[in-house]
Amino acid sequence: MTLENPKVFAEISIIPLGKNHSTDAMQTSISREIAFAFKAIKNIKGVKVNLNAMGTEIEANSIHDVLRSIEVAHQAIKDLGAKRIISTIRIDERLDKKETLEDRVNSVNEKMTEP
Repeated sequence: MTLENPKVFAEISIIPLGKNHSTDAMQTSISREIAFAFKAIKNIKGVKVNLNAMGTEIEANSIHDVLRSIEVAHQAIKDLGAKRIISTIRIDERLDKKETLEDRVNSVNEKMTEP
């Protein structure tokens, strides 16, 4: 069975290198660039995005929307002056069941209460 409109999930981690802003006292921090990338993804209609400490989760209706999210995140970081961007991307396109990222977390939480 293949669903007509399955959800596509992605987990991305973006590492900007070669930053240009000398006002940042902590040159190893990438939180500014991640914030701009996250805001850029949030502006894409129909895409749900969750930030966590080690990456960003994306929930979309198509792989095109996931890839578009990654593209706008990269562009946001380029616009801040990064000279290089390294991304790790995992994509999960489940075709047999409709679920959301929240459904997945809830399923694990339910099982944690089992004896």
